[in-house]
Amino acid sequence: MNRTSPLHLLALAAVGGAAGWLLEVLLTASGRPIVIPSLSLAVSLFLIALVTLGLAVPIYRSSRGLRSARVNPFFALRVVVLAKASSLAGALLGGGALAIAIYLLSRTVSPGAGSITSSFVVAGAAIGLLVAGLVAEHLCTIPPDDEDSSSHNSMDPQGAA
Repeated sequence: MNRTSPLHLLALAAVGGAAGWLLEVLLTASGRPIVIPSLSLAVSLFLIALVTLGLAVPIYRSSRGLRSARVNPFFALRVVVLAKASSLAGALLGGGALAIAIYLLSRTVSPGAGSITSSFVVAGAAIGLLVAGLVAEHLCTIPPDDEDSSSHNSMDPQGAA
């Protein structure tokens, strides 16, 4: 599995930002109430980030030899997928929440400090989820072997074992 690309994260943040901005513009134009992210979303994103990191730590300890118990490879794969999904979702939600916050700040009639603050808090929690996903993905990597088989010349009879 490849590491998450920063370009993909930026692209998802831009897509989330465009979707958030467009949603707010369309709701305002139709006379409906705008979407304001709640603080419970921020708490949920923060808890998901903690769970993701908590699941990655045993894999890190086992792969580095700090723990004698072996980790189920299917569990490790699921944690890596969760970490990758967390970073992608964090980028998407972070871009959307930042776009909503900027949209609220750009209005001539401000909706209230609580709405703007909650948008920034959700954006911060989404960015925290993104970072936690990237850290968990790093924790799940396998360290390189001490004896690198590619360093031996295949044509050298002395290096063949």
